[in-house]
Amino acid sequence: MNQEELFKKLVSHCKEYGFVFQSSEIYDGLSAVYDYGQYGVELKNNIKKYWWDSMVLLHENVVGIDSAIFMHPTIWKASGHVDAFNDPLIDNRDSKKRYRADVLIEDELAKLEAKIEKEVEKARKRFGDTFDEALYRETNARVLEVRARYDALNQRFNQAMNDNDLAGLKQIILDQEIVCPVSGTRNWTDVRQFNLMFATEMGSTADGALKVFLRPETAQGIFVNYLNVQKSGRMKIPFGIAQIGKAFRNEIVARQFIFRMREFEQMEMQFFVKPGEELKWFEYWKDIRIRWHRQMGFNPGDYRFHDHEKLAHYANAATDIEYRFPFGFKEVEGIHSRTDFDLARHQEFSGRKIQYFDPETNESYIPYVVETSIGVDRTFLQVLSASLHEEEAPTADGGVDLRTVLKLPPALAPVKLAVFPLVKKDGLPEIARQIINDLKFDFYCQYDEKDSIGKRYRRHDAIGTPYCVTVDHQTVSDETVTIRNRDTMVQDRVPIAQLKEIVGQKVSLRSLLGDAIKSE
Repeated sequence: MNQEELFKKLVSHCKEYGFVFQSSEIYDGLSAVYDYGQYGVELKNNIKKYWWDSMVLLHENVVGIDSAIFMHPTIWKASGHVDAFNDPLIDNRDSKKRYRADVLIEDELAKLEAKIEKEVEKARKRFGDTFDEALYRETNARVLEVRARYDALNQRFNQAMNDNDLAGLKQIILDQEIVCPVSGTRNWTDVRQFNLMFATEMGSTADGALKVFLRPETAQGIFVNYLNVQKSGRMKIPFGIAQIGKAFRNEIVARQFIFRMREFEQMEMQFFVKPGEELKWFEYWKDIRIRWHRQMGFNPGDYRFHDHEKLAHYANAATDIEYRFPFGFKEVEGIHSRTDFDLARHQEFSGRKIQYFDPETNESYIPYVVETSIGVDRTFLQVLSASLHEEEAPTADGGVDLRTVLKLPPALAPVKLAVFPLVKKDGLPEIARQIINDLKFDFYCQYDEKDSIGKRYRRHDAIGTPYCVTVDHQTVSDETVTIRNRDTMVQDRVPIAQLKEIVGQKVSLRSLLGDAIKSE
């Protein structure tokens, strides 16, 4: 199965098993807006709790807030969003389709990168255990030729983005002979900027209405509450403020399922530090955040840092944590050293003094900020991409079947335990129901009596349930049940009284949080 087919299967799986639905589907849907189904919302909430606990529970100097979606419009003037929150767009005259110019070029870069990986993979198969990948990348003529093309295009692209050179972006598209995916032609318009913020009005009358925006990011809600949190919480620098919340961007080119949407959710933490110490803390949070991702147990080679060659005007260091999705390496989290730009701008535009008095040095200053910003929806997609597997499994009659299984980290799985009566009689359903009633206060359990045991196993494999318990006739006599492990399919007989301990240890967030931080 190639990567495109894998991604299509992932999207189909999300709908079939109640993870993600197209919003307003019975009205033919709303582009780039999605609803989370009964299992999707559980997985999403578990991801958010994993992040929240890793930030707020495990760091004594990080606290959380929940700021409003509607904010004073001057905030967005101060932050630069009114004047500079734009995407470079280009239209194809033949298909009448609109694209982000930077994404078209990034896709071209991804194609070159894919060519390199294809050459490396072919060599790996050819040379087997003797293959020296690093040496091959440094010496193979084909790889070096493609790498040179990649580096030249990337340098030219970054220069155009840094200079806000819209004509330069168009020229790159023309020189690379990039075609419209729909029409197949290169009949492009000029590139122009498009502001991404959604505007609305607040007020009871048209004449007195105030123009406000749906927030395009959650960070500004933290910055404007910096003084409130610092004073009311008696916080000492360095300290952080965390938040999970919705943000809205009028993405013209929203694609790749839930990777890029118009309504999405962010998990952000702004860490306030003494000026001059920001790069030390930048490195600290880089290490903390990659630990968080790798602790989920997926292939570590599917994660990488991508340092920004083009820095935002407010930053003095920036990197992305990228994950290898079926459509290539893409950003799931950004870590930025934002200097004092945000607080200084809000001090300027509000006329309020936003400074920190350091009792150790007897000086006042505007703190610098190190930001970690991760998309809930992108992390959700990353977790599903890494977890979805198709593999052969033995059948009861000695044959082999193909099973679809979501190998989610047990702590993140929507359903932690499924309980089945072997048959719907002889008191077995009543025992199964009692097990559910005893354990449902500790973790999410489901009762299932429909179809054969094998089909019930397959159904829960597909939604990622880590453990399935079967109540059979032996249970009546000795109060034991079989418990099946999703990943190994091994079944063990255990006392009912031990289920809470056995399952609880495996599905606890402690299993993920254990190495997610390091000593400060």
